[in-house]
Amino acid sequence: MGKLLQKLKPLSPGQEEIRNALTSDEYEIVGLFGPTGSGKSLFSVLYGIDAVLNGKFKRFIISRPVVDVVTGREITAQELGPQYYEIATTYLKDVLAGFIEWSEVEKLVKEGRVMFADFHFLRGRTFDDTVIFLDDAQSIPPQSSIEMLMRIGRNSKFVIAGDPVFQKPQSVERDGATIIREVLLGEEKAKVVDLGLKDIARPGAKRNIRLFIEMRMRNRSINEAEKRVIDAARVYAPDADVITVVEFVDAKKRFGIASEHVPDALVVVKEGYLGRLVGRGGERIQKIEQDAELRLRAVELTLNFANAVGAVHPVSWIQKHIVDVDFQGPELAIKVRSDEFGAFVGQKGFYVKFLDTIFRKLMGVGARAIEVAEEPKKRRKR
Repeated sequence: MGKLLQKLKPLSPGQEEIRNALTSDEYEIVGLFGPTGSGKSLFSVLYGIDAVLNGKFKRFIISRPVVDVVTGREITAQELGPQYYEIATTYLKDVLAGFIEWSEVEKLVKEGRVMFADFHFLRGRTFDDTVIFLDDAQSIPPQSSIEMLMRIGRNSKFVIAGDPVFQKPQSVERDGATIIREVLLGEEKAKVVDLGLKDIARPGAKRNIRLFIEMRMRNRSINEAEKRVIDAARVYAPDADVITVVEFVDAKKRFGIASEHVPDALVVVKEGYLGRLVGRGGERIQKIEQDAELRLRAVELTLNFANAVGAVHPVSWIQKHIVDVDFQGPELAIKVRSDEFGAFVGQKGFYVKFLDTIFRKLMGVGARAIEVAEEPKKRRKR
């Protein structure tokens, strides 16, 4: 392990997995997928700089799309001219701050050992003895990622990073990071590392993600039934900050959900406003239900999605058997203890399909269940 990576202490199991994958000679391709602030760029860049400093590889090539945050349009190096390299240099300075003097990096750039490259113009080139790092893969077409994979020569390593949930283009159903992740899962000598909210180390990143999720929920299109709930809430609970309402009556019918525990719609309010929506004795939400003609349940928007899962799942007691709910790749992964996994999934997997439908409507993110082995119970002391 190089001296720069030694300075960086992993703060989560996911970050430990990043470091192990990058430093292992077993993998020629490493895919890092997860939210901003989880260490994807930092670990990759430190590894690449280390690799050329200790002579393991001759070059470190960084490729990263430049996207106009207002229009969402990708801008090529040809369009930007010298500004492309200024943007790339600023990005590298930000990542490496506090780990290495910029003069050392500048020397590597002048010697051609650290390079910036626009992936649009790599066709026909082959990279031997090189670490290639493609960042922000969600912003480029998946075929461009495959094109870069084809550039790998002898004794080279390809690292690709992307966020298939929070930073993917809104207009794209299946972004580049999602598709290249699926390709790499079945690829020999490739390692996929999925990162979640628990891996976020950058200060403020979790708050920003919560705000991003809130913005996405507030901007979603609502149907007439959802609008009735929001209008009724404005009358009977005007001081409750309702973010959105997701109605799923048709989904209940489609998957045969007859449990009395399951509401017809879920109301999401800002953290700290649940009591104002419900009322002291539940009188407020009862009036909203009467006006909207829907059975409702409400949750506060936090990053603990187990509450939302428990609020709509057909089995009322299932939440206590949920081990963890976090993003994994492009989906929300719900880890459930093996002894109650069948109850969680339901017959023919209908309960998970029901949850998937709700979360796709609510957040634009699918849901899947993962079985987790039960930990042995500790013996009680006599």
